[in-house]
Amino acid sequence: MSEFSLDLNEDQLQIQKWVHDFAENVVRPVAHEWDEREETPWPVIEEAAKVGLYSLDFVANAFGDPAGITLPIVMEEMCWGDAGIALAIFGTTLGVAGLMGNGTAEQIAEWLPQCFGTPEDIKLAAFGVSEPDAGSDVSSLRSRAVYDEANDEWVLNGTKTWITNGGIADVHVLVLSVDPDLGSRGHAAFLVPPGTPGIRQGQKFKKHGIRASHTAEVILEDCRVPGRCLLGGKDKLDERLARAREGRSTKTQAAMATFEASRPAVGAQAVGIARAAYEYALDYAKERKQFNRAIIENQSIAFKLADMKTRIDASRLLVWRAAWMGRNAKKFENGEGSMSKLFAGETAVWVTEQAIQILGGYGYVREYPVERWHRDSKIYTIFEGTSEIQRLVIARSISGVHIP
Repeated sequence: MSEFSLDLNEDQLQIQKWVHDFAENVVRPVAHEWDEREETPWPVIEEAAKVGLYSLDFVANAFGDPAGITLPIVMEEMCWGDAGIALAIFGTTLGVAGLMGNGTAEQIAEWLPQCFGTPEDIKLAAFGVSEPDAGSDVSSLRSRAVYDEANDEWVLNGTKTWITNGGIADVHVLVLSVDPDLGSRGHAAFLVPPGTPGIRQGQKFKKHGIRASHTAEVILEDCRVPGRCLLGGKDKLDERLARAREGRSTKTQAAMATFEASRPAVGAQAVGIARAAYEYALDYAKERKQFNRAIIENQSIAFKLADMKTRIDASRLLVWRAAWMGRNAKKFENGEGSMSKLFAGETAVWVTEQAIQILGGYGYVREYPVERWHRDSKIYTIFEGTSEIQRLVIARSISGVHIP
C-alpha cells in the first residue's frame, strides 16, 4: 500500500508541469472558439495524441500510480485550461472505467487499446447508463438486453441519453437491464464494437456549458453483439442474478463500479475550473482600481478571495484522499468518493460565481473567460450523480440506514 502524502514525487511533478504547459499553450488559446462552435475539437485531440497525452500508455500510467493522485492532477490541470476540451480529450476514460470495472482480464486486454487507437487513427470510447426516464434512479432502466442462446448473441434495445462521445465513439460501453424484476441488481454492462449494426446517434444536445464536449443520445434498435461482449462473462452474470433472486448480496452493480472509480477524477475537474476562476479573479483584483486603490484592498473582495482559495484547497484534499483510498483498496466507509465530488462540484459553482461578482460587468460578458467557467462548473453538481445523490450516498454510509 502506498503511503498517503501531499508531497508530489518527481514523476508526478513532471507530469503536472507537462500537462499544465499543454493546457496553457494548446488548450486555453482556442477554448473560447470551440465553446462558441459547440463542436468536438478534433485538432486539439489530434495534438494531444501526437504528444502522447491522449494514449493508452499515458492513461495506464496515470491509473497505475500507486498513490492514486496522478489522474486527478492531470484532470485538474486540463480543466484549468478548459473543461469542455478536457472532456473531449478524456471522455474516453469513462468508457475505459466501465471496461476496467466490469470486464475480465481478457476483455480488458482486447478492447482497451481499441478505445484509443493510434495518433494516426484516433479512436474514442463512451460509457452510457442514463436514459430519458432514468437519470438518478438507475434502477428504472428500460433498455433491455436479451440473450439469443441459439446464436450466442445479446440483442440490445433502448435509448441512452446524456452520453459523452455518444454516437461518435468507436467503442460504447453501455449498461442495460437483463432482468427488470431485479431492478439495479439485474443490470449488466455490454461492449458494442465499432461498426455494429443497430446502434446510432440520436439527438445531439446543445448545452449550457462544456460545449466542446460532444453529448448525445445513443439509440439501440435490435443491436446484436457477440456473447463475449457481455463484460464479465455470462457465468459470472448468471451467478450474480441467482444470488439476487435468492435475496443474497450481489456485492457490486455495473453502473456503480464505474461511478465509484470516476468520482474523484470528476471532482478534480471541478477543482481545475475553480482554480482557473480564482487565479483570474485574484489577478484582476490586484490590477483593477476603483476610488484610487486596487479593489483587493477592500475587505469585501479580499475575504471573497480568501474563502475561494480555502474551499479550492479543501476540495483538492478531499479529491486526493478519495483517489488514494480507491487506488489502495481502502473501503469508502463514509462515502469519501461522493464527498470529494460533492464538495468540489459545489465549490466550482460557488467560486466561479464569486469570480463573476469580483469582475462585475466584465465577468458577465463573453470577452472574459469567467462566464464560461461559471457555465462549465454547473454540470459538476449534476452529472455522474447529482449533489443530492452524493448526499444520499454519504448519509447512508455514515448512518448505516437505507435512506430512501
